[in-house]
Amino acid sequence: MKRLVLAAPHSGSGKTTVASLLCLALRRRGLKVAPFKLGPDYLDPTHLSRAAGQPARNLDSFLLPPGRLRDLFARAAEHADISILEGVMGLYDGRDPSSDAHSTADLARLLEAPVVLVIDAGGSARTVAAVAHGLRSFGPDLNVVGVILNRVAGERHAALCEVALTHIGLPVLGHVSRDPALHLPARHLGLLSAEQASWDEADALRAAATLRLDALLAAADAPALPLPAPAPRRPTPRARIAYALDEAFHFYYPDALDALRDAGAELLPFSPLRDAGLPPDVGGVLLGGGYPEAHAAGLTANVSMRAALRTFAVSGRPIIGECGGLMYLGETLEDQSGQMFGMCGVIPYRTRMAPRLTLGYRDATALSPSPLVPAGAVLRGHEFHHSVLTHAPTHPAYTWAGAGGVRVEEGYARGNVLASYLHVHYGAAGELAARLVEACS
Repeated sequence: MKRLVLAAPHSGSGKTTVASLLCLALRRRGLKVAPFKLGPDYLDPTHLSRAAGQPARNLDSFLLPPGRLRDLFARAAEHADISILEGVMGLYDGRDPSSDAHSTADLARLLEAPVVLVIDAGGSARTVAAVAHGLRSFGPDLNVVGVILNRVAGERHAALCEVALTHIGLPVLGHVSRDPALHLPARHLGLLSAEQASWDEADALRAAATLRLDALLAAADAPALPLPAPAPRRPTPRARIAYALDEAFHFYYPDALDALRDAGAELLPFSPLRDAGLPPDVGGVLLGGGYPEAHAAGLTANVSMRAALRTFAVSGRPIIGECGGLMYLGETLEDQSGQMFGMCGVIPYRTRMAPRLTLGYRDATALSPSPLVPAGAVLRGHEFHHSVLTHAPTHPAYTWAGAGGVRVEEGYARGNVLASYLHVHYGAAGELAARLVEACS
């Protein structure tokens, strides 16, 4: 079970670019590549998926219990020739600066995976070795097997860095030159998805030619992981659940959707931007995260879809809105320029875009029963949003301890409707998916 974790000193080092180039080059060699993204990211996986030719899966040690995480990885990697796991943030960055918990290093240990350092070599040479030495020494129990140099100025520059790395005993496993054609544009929540921005494949293959694939494949040797028990046969679907999937809403974990299917859901995609109404005979609706603010005019213009969602909510069937879904279910959305757009009016909340990003892991307690959890249930989630409510929540869904221990109340839970900025993983515990499917059946 060959596998490599690609890690870096910090965000912005080019992990997604290098990991995608590596997936593409290995795939072009005829290998089956299983791509993974460590941490709670919805956008980087789209680039890995396109490069590898199959869906990238998220592995997050905060959202998923260790045993569940290892099982999900082993099952997805079982039939691949090699797994490529792109790290999150810097190698040792996790929930807080006092430990490695929930960091890339933490996951590399859990999965017994060799680590390749992706280092932005721009404007340096010998210092690359100092950075690599520090990263390796800080976690002596990690299996750091080499370095990929990113954004080098050319062959000469790469050779200088390699000489420096020789002195600390770390091999160079390839390099990627600085190239505007490889730039992946970003929006305020991170990179644009691969559907919105991607490279020309010929440019990508040319850039990947300096990756040392034979050396990388040799470095990827790792201990076999125990395989989980075979997944039980999926039951006959007993609930039809519509889920929003278009340019405005597309933030879903593949394993979370699989968990719903395993619990008996038939998932039906629909577009809030283009469809006149919901798929027929559905028992529930999921509105995931995304970029409703970037498509607010189109969402407002689709009057029939907004009316269909209001009618559905009145029928008593479950509606779950997560982050962008919460914004869409509200009364109005104010974009970055201050323009106001009418939304669905299912919940009495209004949102506006804010200059500051809200992000972090949350240990949440449910304040009210919902289609997802009973009151008092404790669950883990992740916030990552640039919008805020313009007012205090009137029917909060969750509470947690914020900065300085201050009590935070967040979201909306009333009857059949749950809306929150909290991203949860339905695959974390079987009861989450089972309860939602039961409510929709």
